[in-house]
This record gives sequence, structure tokens and C-alpha cells, in this order.
Amino acid sequence: MRKISVEQIRDAVSVLCWEACYYLPEDIVNGFHKALETEQSPLGKSILEQLIENANLAAKEDRPYCHDTGLTVVYAEVGQEVHIDGGDFEAAIHEGIRKGYKEGYLRNSVVGDPLLRINTNDNTPGVIHTRLVPGDKIKLTVLPKGGGSENMSAMKFLLPGEGVAGVKKFVLDTIEAAGGRACPPIVVGVGVGGTFDKVTEIAKEAVLREIGVYHHEPHIAQLEKELLEEVNKLGIGPQGLGGTNTALWVAAETYGCHITALPVAVNIQCHAARKKSYVI
Repeated sequence: MRKISVEQIRDAVSVLCWEACYYLPEDIVNGFHKALETEQSPLGKSILEQLIENANLAAKEDRPYCHDTGLTVVYAEVGQEVHIDGGDFEAAIHEGIRKGYKEGYLRNSVVGDPLLRINTNDNTPGVIHTRLVPGDKIKLTVLPKGGGSENMSAMKFLLPGEGVAGVKKFVLDTIEAAGGRACPPIVVGVGVGGTFDKVTEIAKEAVLREIGVYHHEPHIAQLEKELLEEVNKLGIGPQGLGGTNTALWVAAETYGCHITALPVAVNIQCHAARKKSYVI
């Protein structure tokens, strides 16, 4: 049994918070460059050039890529051979968020009560997803989720008979309705199956997958390819000002579901598709 202290967890989450907000992932920046090569709109090209410049400046000057530094979503893969020592696991993660957002000079974007709307002034609480896995390590992934793209996400129960065509229609309708409000070019996470809560969970997990990595099941990979092509035919374009690159990537995840149901969820991630992982 390996001991990992809550202080180690707190400090790791703290650093991940500001690193995720400062340094856009390599696959996303590469996605900008690839989009720039194919974009047909002159204005769209100009916007993509600005996004690349912004990413370079943020990394060079250690500053947030976007002013909306998000609500902090934390994925924790905890090894079964780990003993967490010295305190409460989730409290350590929240303290890490608090520490990281203060020391990284990141905007506090969280209200404690959704109706009273009083800012907590430390970006807590975060949203924590914990999974037990084999081994004696903890993998932490921080996903700062901006409000604009999250607000445009959606979920629906389809009839099983609507099948793949119904799934595609719902995804395309959701993205078309979002338009420029989701700050494209976007990354699209699609969840299919499970229950009301599970389908939204896997849709959000899908946005963590790197650009260029297709689903291991051929029929789901084909769905991803078709959706990316059709999303980019919508003409929304970079920042919603028209063009051929509305999405950088579409990733889908599936889960078993009830015979009477076909739940679908779309989790939209804006061009500030930030994510950062660390293994303790």
C-alpha cells in the first residue's frame, strides 16, 4: 500500500489549474494550424491566426489564454493500492483549486448558490469525478470549463428507432443553435447511451480525447468522421463569423443503455479547449 498525502494532491491540483489556463494543449494548437490550412474564409483565416498568436503569447508570458478561466472540473483516477494520508481527499482537491486560482491570478467564476448568485471568490467548488483503477498512483486531470460553451451543451432522450440518423440530427441541431456563442472553432464531445446522468458524463469525458484519436470501435469512429464533416458544412466558422472550420474535432463515447432508451448528450468545448494531467 502506497501512501499519498493530501498535501501532494492539493499542490498537484493547484499547479494544474494555472498550467491548464496558461498553456493550451499541443493538439489544440496543432488543430488551429490545420484549420488555417483549409479555411476558405479570409476573415476565418485572420481569426485563426489571432488564436495561434494568443496561444503563443499566453504560454510565453505565463498568462491565461482566455479571461474565462472556467469552473474547474477534476478527474481523479485513484489506484486501488493507494492510501490517502492526512485528511479528506475531496477537500484537498477543493483547496488545490482555491490555491491555484489565487496564486495563478485566475478569474473567480463560481457562485456558491445558483439562485442567490454570490461569488465564492476562490473558484470553488469544483466538480470532481473519481474512479478507482488498478495500481498505486493517482492521475489528476484538470479541465477548466468556460461558461459560454457549457451553456450551449444539451441532452435529449431519443426513441431507439431514431438510431444513428437521430443522433446526428440532434448533434447538428445543437451546434447550429449554439452558433457563435460557443466560441468556435469548437471541440465536440458526444455521449450516446447510459442513463440521464451517465450520458452527460461521457459526453464531457469525450472532449478530453486528443484531436486525431478516433474511437476504437469502427462504427463510432465513422460516426465521428461524418459528424465532423457535417458540422463544418454548417458554415458557422471561426468565432461564428462564417467559414469552413466550425469544429476542430468531434469525439464520441458510448455506454450500454435500457432497451427503451437512446439518450444523447452534446458537450461543447470552446476553442480554449484546456486540459492538463499529472500523475502522483
